[in-house]
Amino acid sequence: MGKRLTVEQRREIFHALVTTQDTIRDVPKSRQIIQKRFGITETVLRQIEEEGIEREWPPLNEDEPASSVRAMRA
Repeated sequence: MGKRLTVEQRREIFHALVTTQDTIRDVPKSRQIIQKRFGITETVLRQIEEEGIEREWPPLNEDEPASSVRAMRA
């Protein structure tokens, strides 16, 4: 993606990343999957991760917090 991502797109990517990490329990592999799926760089994905964590985007702010939040910061 050569253009700037909207907040909605970033939130969608963050949600996909967290749910993928919860499913496969492999943070590096889940990052690769999401990068390929959305056509983004590792740098962009890391920025989205940080933004999502800081702003507690879903699914982080739902009743059952995602178990991979601590792993994402690794």
